[in-house]
Amino acid sequence: MAERPEDLNLPNAVITRIIKEALPDGVNVSKEARRAISQAASVFVLYATSCGINFAKIAKRKTLNAGDVMAAMEEMEFDRFLQPLRKKEASEQKLKDKERKSETEENDKSREEEEELHMEEEQDGENECEEEEIEN
Repeated sequence: MAERPEDLNLPNAVITRIIKEALPDGVNVSKEARRAISQAASVFVLYATSCGINFAKIAKRKTLNAGDVMAAMEEMEFDRFLQPLRKKEASEQKLKDKERKSETEENDKSREEEEELHMEEEQDGENECEEEEIEN
């Protein structure tokens, strides 16, 4: 937990970048305005986290997940922001699924190669036994 209120604020560089991306060129923002936006953003994050944790607790989980945050956003009446978040979440999930599929295919291929190698070793061992029997 944060010991001081300042510890809860987002980094100034992040806030400045977000502000610059949101405003048209030529618009200046005072230092006090940036600090106020930073504090407001921190309060929003804390509130969203608190609401999200409630959904996790209802589901008897200790881990806050994206679904909890989405439900919190809805409860906080930020519904209009959910669609872009869901699109991003869906595209990230597709990427994760693709990576998992690739890893699974690689693992399957490795297993097949190991099984083939093991079978070859067993056959070599059997052939050696047969050769020894023939010699005796």
